[in-house]
Amino acid sequence: MIAAALSLLAGILLTQQLPSLPDSQWLILGGFGAGIMAWLRYWRSVFFVIGVLWVCAFATVRLADRLPAQLEGIELPVTGIIASLPDYDERRVSFDFIVTASKQKLPSKLRLSWYYPDQPIKAGQQWTFTVKLKRPHGSFNANGADYERQLFISGIGATGYIRPTTKPVILGQESARFSIQVWRQTITDRLTELLANHPSLPLIKALTIGDGSAITQPQWEVFRQTGTTHLVVISGSHIGLIAGLVYFLVLRLWAWTGILTRSPQQVAAVVALVVGVFYAALAGFFIPTQRAVIMLAVAMIAIIAQRNTQPLHILATALMIVLLIDPLAVLSAGSWLSFIAVSLIIYTVAGRLGKLKLIWETIKLNALMSLGLAPLTLLFFQQISLISPVANLVAVPVISFLVVPLALLAVVLMFISSTLAVGIFWLVDWLLQKLQWLLDSLAALPFATIHHAQPPIWMLGFAVLSMLILLAPRGMPARWLGAVLLLPLVFTETKRPATGDIELTLLDVGQGLSVVIQTAEHNLIYDTGAKFSADSDSGKNVLLPFLYQQGVHKIDQLIISHGDNDHIGGAKSLISGIPVEKLLTSVPEKLNAYQPVQCIAGQSWIWDSVLFTILSPDGQTNSDNNNSCVLQVQSAHGTALLTGDIEAQAEEWLVTTYGNRLKAEVLIAPHHGSKTSSTRAFLQTVQAKTILIPSGYRNQFGHPHDDVLTRYRDFNADWLNSADSGAITVSVKHGAWRIQAQRQTGSHYWNFKPF
Repeated sequence: MIAAALSLLAGILLTQQLPSLPDSQWLILGGFGAGIMAWLRYWRSVFFVIGVLWVCAFATVRLADRLPAQLEGIELPVTGIIASLPDYDERRVSFDFIVTASKQKLPSKLRLSWYYPDQPIKAGQQWTFTVKLKRPHGSFNANGADYERQLFISGIGATGYIRPTTKPVILGQESARFSIQVWRQTITDRLTELLANHPSLPLIKALTIGDGSAITQPQWEVFRQTGTTHLVVISGSHIGLIAGLVYFLVLRLWAWTGILTRSPQQVAAVVALVVGVFYAALAGFFIPTQRAVIMLAVAMIAIIAQRNTQPLHILATALMIVLLIDPLAVLSAGSWLSFIAVSLIIYTVAGRLGKLKLIWETIKLNALMSLGLAPLTLLFFQQISLISPVANLVAVPVISFLVVPLALLAVVLMFISSTLAVGIFWLVDWLLQKLQWLLDSLAALPFATIHHAQPPIWMLGFAVLSMLILLAPRGMPARWLGAVLLLPLVFTETKRPATGDIELTLLDVGQGLSVVIQTAEHNLIYDTGAKFSADSDSGKNVLLPFLYQQGVHKIDQLIISHGDNDHIGGAKSLISGIPVEKLLTSVPEKLNAYQPVQCIAGQSWIWDSVLFTILSPDGQTNSDNNNSCVLQVQSAHGTALLTGDIEAQAEEWLVTTYGNRLKAEVLIAPHHGSKTSSTRAFLQTVQAKTILIPSGYRNQFGHPHDDVLTRYRDFNADWLNSADSGAITVSVKHGAWRIQAQRQTGSHYWNFKPF
């Protein structure tokens, strides 16, 4: 079973790396090959091929359930059911929507936003909306969150928003008896009513019904820094723990009754399985809870059937069932963390001799988990929490043995006795507040978390071998050698440009601008993209992950070209997340807290034989756009020109003032390719060979304008648009400019493909 499960996993995992799925003839050929290998009894190869064929078939069906390109951007009437708990912020409410009727062929599941809704939104409501949709699309950067992958895993075929031109009409409400989501909505409404003034209400919702939408970003950041994120969402550990507590409680009680028609172990297993499924239902049967229920079911069924099974065989069986139900589970970091965590527990606990010391074994297991999962957290998140063992030592028992059981008991009681439920919730709230204080204090410690460049995948092989050696039973000789195998992870070397060279990356921040420029020893950021809400901005979502992946630990110069949100919105998050030596901007009044310096024409500096010069503004314009800091970067191999949001007036001044000194091989398109910029005189003077356009997919401004693209073609300039290409990197290699688009080099079969 173990070999079969690993072979199936290998086939599925290999297919997920493909930029496009194989054609049908290859699948037919693979089917014939699987039949031949089965006849020859090459079972491992059979399961490998089955993995490839199964994920290809599964993914093909899901990709077919996406919005056709011709339906993008037009108003469409649609009727359906709200299929998730609504997620509110200051401007809008977002939710998943199951389509039940439409005039056009639409995906079965949509993710919609309703800006400033005038009616309450509840899970299970039936509505008729007029919507504008687009295909699944998100920012695409190295190490950035792959929003398109998240939508693909969730089966979302299109995203969009509700149009107010036709008033939405509510048609009805599903019954809680037939809908898990309505059931969860009822519970969250009741919790909100009873605990409106409790500070820990968002955490209580997360731990009881899996709704973490109200947890603030600062709280999530503390959980990440302390390595306790897994404790504040309903995960396999929660379900396994509650099922385990119920199992041992029922086991003791049934044995006490003396009823022997059914063995205590069988009765306890049945009850534990029912409770585990119930808890997973509270969380909406999301993917992590589905995996946990499957693993629990395999273990409990083995007990009910009175089969003597080994822990690794149970884990392998659960893995195979998970992959057969949903082969896309391998795309989730949570899947890997949960299965690896269980594997480590089995490896470090099962079959070990010695007297059980509960407290010591708990401390030891907690430390071993932090060590064993460190390579994965470094690979997925480029950070390791040094205080995670201490934080989890306190948080795990508090959450697992006190908060979760008490909160679930109170959820049941609040439909029977509100007074009793509120009393229990008061205790839960008190415990969570004290725990939050402790985690906040730990996260504030110096070096609580270290960030490190993303290691190559091949280094994980050394890490796996290292863990097997380090966590082996006592008595194995030279266990310390396992630490040596971790050294490649610690001393990962990131490539930097040579002296005199530059590497310029136009990040994909949607409708906004952010550019990272690296020389041999220095780093410059030009603009930081937009702020989307109180808890979300491009600095946090795009810039910091990219810099961590690159191994950047300090910004030598941050330039904020002007004060528009799509250029300055991520600045505060960026400055909070990484040290910034100097800040240069045309709007110092908006960044007073960070000792900014006013940018003005004539400022210059040299880094690693590369000359940086501020060409504009001259202080004479009253336009925010034309007041943008214009930066020229000159190397031995050519010049790049970064222009912010300048328009025709500033372009004319630059041409008049500098003339041929404006010439550059690479130009960041002024004002996102707006028709008010990129004048013919300016383009003729710059003579750019490559123009990079920072714009959002199907943005409301129509950037880049068709007339501007025509002018680019007239001047024989190649252009790339971040909306279609993702992040774009321009570097010098062997004295020549080299251009790489992230969607061309790093995309997978589920990612958006431009025409």
